[in-house]
Order: sequence, then C-alpha cells, then structure tokens
Amino acid sequence: MFSALIGKSPNFEAMIRSAKIIASTEVTVLLCGETGTGKELLAKALQNHSPRAKKPFITLNCAALPESLVESEMFGHRKGAFTGAVANQEGRLQAANSGTLFMDEIDSLPLSVQAKLLRFLESGDIQPVGGIYSQRVNVRIIAATNANVEEKITNGKFRKDLYYRINVVPLEIPPLRERKDDIELLLNYFFAHFSAIHRLPAPTLSKPALTRLQEYGWPGNVRELRNLCERLCVLLGGCHIEEKNLPEDIGRPPSKAGEFILPERGIDLEQLEIDLIQQALERAQDNRSQTARLLGISRDTLLYRMKKYNMR
Repeated sequence: MFSALIGKSPNFEAMIRSAKIIASTEVTVLLCGETGTGKELLAKALQNHSPRAKKPFITLNCAALPESLVESEMFGHRKGAFTGAVANQEGRLQAANSGTLFMDEIDSLPLSVQAKLLRFLESGDIQPVGGIYSQRVNVRIIAATNANVEEKITNGKFRKDLYYRINVVPLEIPPLRERKDDIELLLNYFFAHFSAIHRLPAPTLSKPALTRLQEYGWPGNVRELRNLCERLCVLLGGCHIEEKNLPEDIGRPPSKAGEFILPERGIDLEQLEIDLIQQALERAQDNRSQTARLLGISRDTLLYRMKKYNMR
C-alpha cells in the first residue's frame, strides 16, 4: 500500500521510511500536512502494514459533523438519550474495535468531546451518550490535521494534554511545492490511471508545459494535480499539451523579482504589506507557518509584522 504513495524526493522518502517503522507498532500517530497532501492515503497505508491490517478501518471527519452529533458519532448512544435517538446506536469507536479509527481534522473536535477522547486514549474505555456503564474497546487512533494545533492550544480551542497524547509520533507530509522532483512521476501515474478509467489515450506534455507545472505553487497539493490530470485526460486525451493548453492560473508564468513597476503616483507600502499578509493568511487558512512560506519570510518575522499592524 505504501507503493500508492508516489514520490522520490528526499523529504518524501524520509517520511515514508518513518511511516514503515511506525506502521508495525500500536503507537498513536498524528499526520500533519496541508489539505490535499494525502493524509488519508497515508493512514490507510499505516493500517495495511500493521498487525491490524485485516481489521476494520473506520474514518471520521471531525469537521464534517454538527457539534451536537460528534459525541454520538464517536461514542454511540443509547435509546432515548436525546430527541431522535429511537434505538441504540454504536459509534465509530465501537465499529473500529480491534482495528483503526482515522480521525481527520481532529483539531475541529469540540472541547467537551476532546475530554472524552483523552479519557479513552488513557483507559481504553468509552461511555455511549445516555449510557450508564463504560465499554472497553481496542482501537488504534490515527489522527490528522492541516491546522497549527499549537496556536489552537494558545487560543484555548484545543486541549494541551490531548495534543501531547495524540502527538506521540508525528508524521509531516511535505506539500507538493517542496516535492518538485515528484511532479513528473505523479503526472505519468495519474495520466495512466485516468486514461484507463475513461478509456482514452493519455495526453503527453511538452517540455515547456512540464516546466510550468513544476514551477506552479500547487496550493491544492496532490489533490489539485490529480484533478488537473483527469481534466486533461478527458478534454485532451491523446493530445500533445503545450503551455497554452494549461488552465490560465497554472499556465501563467510566475512573477519574478524586479518585474513590479512602481506606479507614477507611488504606493502605500504599509497598506500593501498588510494586504499581502491578509491574502496569505486567507490562502493558508490562518496557518502561520504556511503563511510565512507564501510570503518568503520566517515565521518570527511574520508574527512581528502582524503584531506591528495589530493583526490577529
């Protein structure tokens, strides 16, 4: 299953080596990485190379459920526990018994549910909503986040003790912009994959088109590249793709230092800097480290400038 994680970049191969060691243990794992880097794919690979390979692999997207339902979804509930609870219902932890529960976007868990999850991780016991007695289940937790959890701890949105409990072994998946050497490998893989699915000849890329794709920043990471490959296979199957055939936002040459021309009327440098920081924060979904990378500055410099401009 690790073969499905395609890449030969040194940082990616180092991550895979660590993952193979971790897979054979029972340790709780925290997968960190931007949206679209393949955290669920890595979680499945960890499961498939573990002693629990033939046991249940259950997923829970913590951000996709209303806060009122998260506890019931995780721990189950008893009949009559709340309006609409017409029968006993097992939760994801019971369903994953003897196997693995993959908790994506764990940073979105409500604080009240975080406390119950911490109790489970420490004792192995769970208590369904409306239940009197605890149940013991044997479940390995693999958690994932694309957020800066330490910032959420500082802001009181995530429990520090839970973070230490799930962050026993962290695995950081590098973003695609830091894996430039892997882009051609991924393109070839996805072209072959989608040409087979759609029964169309695979397109080919000119060297300038490939260079442009390697220079692009890929904010959506591997997921964005995968979607582009499917689009090209469907619309340009069997064609030789040039730069002009790429989507405008990707095919546009990246701006270079020195290309900015100062308007004759001048600019408000302070306001320009504030606007750029705000745009980078929005693109990085408030992840300070990623924001700093987008701006080409250190995280400390970013925090200093945000403080200078009274930005949160």
